[in-house]
Order: sequence, then C-alpha cells, then structure tokens
Amino acid sequence: MKNNLLTKSNLPTISGNNTLNPFFVTGLTDAEGCFTASIYKALKLKMGWRVITSFKIALHQRDLALLKQLQVFFGGIGTITFDKATNSYSFRVTSLSDLKNIIIPHFKNYPLISQKAADFLLFEQIVELMLAGEHLTKDGLNKIVAIKASMNLGLSDVLKAEFSHIVPVNRPIIETTEIADPNWISGFTSGEGNFDAMIRKYPNKIGFRVSVRFRIGQHIRDHNLMLLIKNWFGVGIVEIPSNKASCNVVVTKISDISHKIIPFFNQYPIIGIKSLDFIDLSKIANLMDKGSHLTVEGLNEIRKIRAGMNSSRK
Repeated sequence: MKNNLLTKSNLPTISGNNTLNPFFVTGLTDAEGCFTASIYKALKLKMGWRVITSFKIALHQRDLALLKQLQVFFGGIGTITFDKATNSYSFRVTSLSDLKNIIIPHFKNYPLISQKAADFLLFEQIVELMLAGEHLTKDGLNKIVAIKASMNLGLSDVLKAEFSHIVPVNRPIIETTEIADPNWISGFTSGEGNFDAMIRKYPNKIGFRVSVRFRIGQHIRDHNLMLLIKNWFGVGIVEIPSNKASCNVVVTKISDISHKIIPFFNQYPIIGIKSLDFIDLSKIANLMDKGSHLTVEGLNEIRKIRAGMNSSRK
C-alpha cells in the first residue's frame, strides 16, 4: 500500500548548503532511477486505454532525507510515497508539464551515461507524443506501444496479446566513452555503491584477518561503464560473477582504499545512508593503516564498527 507523503504544497524548506549537484542527481538516477510509460485498460476512455508516463527514483526508507533533497532540487514537483511491502520511498513525477519543462531538460543538460539513457530517449518520445494528444488516437497509441516495447522490460503479456501487430522500435545504442564529472560518480555510488569490511579466521598472531572493500555493481550491459569507473579511480578490478548477468568494480587493497577511494569521496561526498558506511569504512581503514588490526584491542574496535554497517545499521 502506498501513501502520499510529500507534495509541493507541504514540502519542507532545505537550506542552500544541501543543494544537490546536478551531475550527482544524474548519477543517482543512472543507479536507481526509472523512466516508464504505463498503459492500462480504461473502458471509459475513447481509446479504451490510459497512458501514464512517470519518472521515479526509489530508495530504502532510511534514505527518505535524500529523496526530499531530490524533490527540492527539482523545484518541489512530484510526490514522495511509501511502499510498505518493500520498506522503500519513491520520488515520482507524472505531470506531463513537469516532465516536459523540468525533468527532461535536466537530463538533456546533464546526460545519463548508463544504458538507462536509452530508456530516457524513448521516454522523451512518448512524452512528446502525449503532449501532442497522440495517445488519444489509434495511430498515436500504436506508436506509444511500439516505443514502450523497447523500454525497460518491454510489454506485459496483456499488452503483447492486445497489440500483437506492433513492431518494437529500435532501441537507441548507448556508447559512453567518458565520465564528464566526478559528482556523477558520487551520485551513482550513493545508489549502487557498497562499503564493507570482513573479518575472517587466519593463521596469524591474533588468528584473524581484516579486509576492506569498495564495490559498485551493475547489469552486465553496462560493463563498459564499469571499466570507465575503474579507470577513473585507477585502482581495483572489474569482475564478472559466474552467472555473467552483472559486473562489479571492486577495490580491496588497503592502500588503494586509503589513498584513492577515501580521498575521492571526502572531496565528492556520498549522500544518504551509505555515507555512514563510508565513514565507518574510513575509520576501519585508519585503524588498519596504523596497524591496529594486528592487535586484540584494535580488532575488537573494528568488530564494533563493522557490527553497525550496511544491513546491520539500526
């Protein structure tokens, strides 16, 4: 069950110091955003179908503050709703006027660079068709269905049966060659990144080994983008799990964490709940740099920090 939480009329004021960088917003969207066109049966309408376009970013309920900042960034448009089933909040914009005048211009000025950019380009076409009233005609509706067929997960079984004559349009090919701004990385990491530490039994003086890890995961279709992120940092590897459905940028060397990853995110901060994991990772890395992880006292301190990270954080 979803309940409306925030609209422009009751949006809280957030100080200018909390203004999000536009590249950060695009990076976060590349990680967690979604551009959709939903098509439902609506027998009371002339065409018998209703089309709703939507821009959405969904985050865990602990990141409500970040979604509020996002709504402020876009001028207070849209709504924020809670989904009890997933313990998540969603910032959503469905107004055609707001999509046309605010959302689409942002992503044209600060372009998406993941394969999600293809969905955005197709989404823009549908918005333009709807603004022209094309969704109220048979030919226009068919055009929209053909575009939707190449977006996200494609058509539902119901739409495939009802529009079996439709030929999907060609999906745009996205070939990203560079990351234009470091704030994009901080935004993307705020959505898809992970900072963690591991303690395993090991045949050394104290019987345990401490390791730290920075990781960003993405669908395998964005393998090239993961290579660009790795090259930006100049450390780590891009690994592909055995299922070959995803790929990850992984950095585990303590010197790389201390001298590359931590300084970068100190300069271009993580925003949201993951910033706390980054802070904890920094504390553990600092203890390791001093050799404290090789003592019982230091190991116990690291255990305490690790016990409150990621899914264990209250």
